[in-house]
Amino acid sequence: MATYRAVEVAPDGGLRTAERELVPPGPGQVRIRVEACGVCHSDSIVVHPHDSGEAGRVPGHEAVGRIDALGEGVSGWTPGDRVGVGFLGGHCGVCAACRRGDFVGCTDQPYTGVHVDGGYAEYMYARQTGLVAVPEDMDATRVAPLLCAGFTVYNALVSNVHGGGPAAGELVAVQGIGGLGHLALQYARALSLQVAAVARGTDKEKLALDLGAHHYIDSKASDAAETLTGLGGARMVLATAAAGDVSPLLGGLARGGRLVLVGVSSEPVRVQPRQLIFDAVQVSGSLTGTPAQNEQNLAFAQAQNVSPMVEPASLADAQSAYDRMLRGDARFRMVLTL
Repeated sequence: MATYRAVEVAPDGGLRTAERELVPPGPGQVRIRVEACGVCHSDSIVVHPHDSGEAGRVPGHEAVGRIDALGEGVSGWTPGDRVGVGFLGGHCGVCAACRRGDFVGCTDQPYTGVHVDGGYAEYMYARQTGLVAVPEDMDATRVAPLLCAGFTVYNALVSNVHGGGPAAGELVAVQGIGGLGHLALQYARALSLQVAAVARGTDKEKLALDLGAHHYIDSKASDAAETLTGLGGARMVLATAAAGDVSPLLGGLARGGRLVLVGVSSEPVRVQPRQLIFDAVQVSGSLTGTPAQNEQNLAFAQAQNVSPMVEPASLADAQSAYDRMLRGDARFRMVLTL
């Protein structure tokens, strides 16, 4: 019996190595030999203590590799194709949302590494509708974080640019210079926006400027909203941090500006009615996008040299890599390489 190594969630919430049987992919699925998989904060959705009967999920939704086998009914893909799989594991095509063309809102779409096993493994299985074609000449450790972290900020910026948001030369503020934020700075600069980085302290100032920020705002030393207002007001504030209250940044928006959240903080967003009515500000969130949009993201990143800062780790070191990410010590994306 052929087997492969995987890292799964143990009942105590830790990560443990396991041997899995290598089986053929199911109908509409492909089997992927994994090259690399990013470690994302959203993996914490599943990496926590479980009842013994509920443990065993393999995390990971920033996976890149090559198709190894095709399930029944798969078309348009062949063994050897280089592919990626992001957080959204593939739409069903028949639910009400899909029939409206809202594939992101599909009600029968698994979250990779949450509802189905993900990429912390030598092999993984995925729906064909969730596959992202990956260029042959992009390094796997570079691609993996771009499939989720990069795609999240890219799509938030692009969809809001096209949706009446910031145009070339207008001010966009990126709050938080971490796993998402360090990529957002690069994408925003490449989109010809005027970019302000907002973070606490001065330790990331040089890095933020090197990554493309025109301005750096230390929110410990000054009122970030007042500073943004002094710069003319932000057409968009992209909130990337997974903690903290971003409500005060609403005051730094230009009239009609938008606060877009991509970092999942537990803090509520507080907005005053007058801000919505008289200042016409908007508050929204952004959840990645479709595989076709992700392919556009990779093409843009490749053309504009957008690259994550990566710390590689082996599959055997998945626990320490995950812990380093969760503590906020990674600079800036942990990637498991196989």
